[in-house]
Amino acid sequence: MAKVIHVHLLCRSRYERKDYYFASISAIYTVLKPEEVGATKNYLLHAGLSGNGTVCTKKAIIKQSTLIRCSRRQDGAD
Repeated sequence: MAKVIHVHLLCRSRYERKDYYFASISAIYTVLKPEEVGATKNYLLHAGLSGNGTVCTKKAIIKQSTLIRCSRRQDGAD
């Protein structure tokens, strides 16, 4: 099962994208700055996101959950 980290930014202008989805905590900081998230990479790594955890800061809500996928069928039928 793959994990997904959802970052919902709270303090953005009306026309900017507010939700981002990442495959890892490190990937968050390739797009966003710690000031935008309200937390450093090191903080999130130790904050308890694993196990579908949630971290709330003054600037964002960061949630980790599991990506749900369809199982592949061997015969290719739907």
